[in-house]
Amino acid sequence: MYILLANFSFLEMWYVTSTVPNMLANFLSETKTISFSGCFLQFYFFFSMGTTETFILSAMAFDRYLAICRPLHYPIVMTVQRCIRMGACCWMCGFSCFLLPVYLISQLPFCGPNTIDHFLCDPGPLMKLSCVPAPATEIICAIFNSVLIFSTFLFITSSYTLVIRAVLRVPSAEGRHKAFSTCGSHLAVVSLFYGSIMVMYVSPTAGNPAGIQKIVTLFYSVMTPFFNPLIYSLRNKEMKEALRKLFRSVIFGQRKPLKN
Repeated sequence: MYILLANFSFLEMWYVTSTVPNMLANFLSETKTISFSGCFLQFYFFFSMGTTETFILSAMAFDRYLAICRPLHYPIVMTVQRCIRMGACCWMCGFSCFLLPVYLISQLPFCGPNTIDHFLCDPGPLMKLSCVPAPATEIICAIFNSVLIFSTFLFITSSYTLVIRAVLRVPSAEGRHKAFSTCGSHLAVVSLFYGSIMVMYVSPTAGNPAGIQKIVTLFYSVMTPFFNPLIYSLRNKEMKEALRKLFRSVIFGQRKPLKN
């Protein structure tokens, strides 16, 4: 589990790095330009890492399934070598899947005022810059996104359905609470990530207004990676105790009477 979590943490750092520095530079700059090749490189790396995240979250769900439903088989199945292979497979599949959408969109003719109504090179605004309508490319990208998102989401949902069935059979309330606590952080991360990308990419891009696209993209590209370390840190007892002390100091500090 910790090898997959380390992969996930490393991925989140590069996921944010692919967009946030350029976004901040554009906020401070008056030109707000990006080259054609730079735009498609950002497009490729950002969505490849997003695809990798779906595979890593699926691998983590499978890990939780084995740990709770097959605890005796877990040390044999999830060895260190196998965890490393799973992580490497997630990275390779993630960076291979998005080659087709990037190629299809890069072949569109761009001849108008090349102004992207977005803070990153997203497929929807890019296809709107095309000189000719591209319904085929848009439908292919929508189908590709739907298959990728729903296949991994259904795998995660199936894994946790089996986990919940196994946990409900545990006779003691303490045992059920302990089992659920090991899955709570991962479920929260999955809910944040998949909830936002389903709103954004499952339907064809023309159906989403530009304002909603920006808000949703900002949420899953910046806010979700920001919340993920906090979500996983709440499992740590020392972190919980430090937060309790902080809240107590803030609350009681505000209630102190004023001295004459």
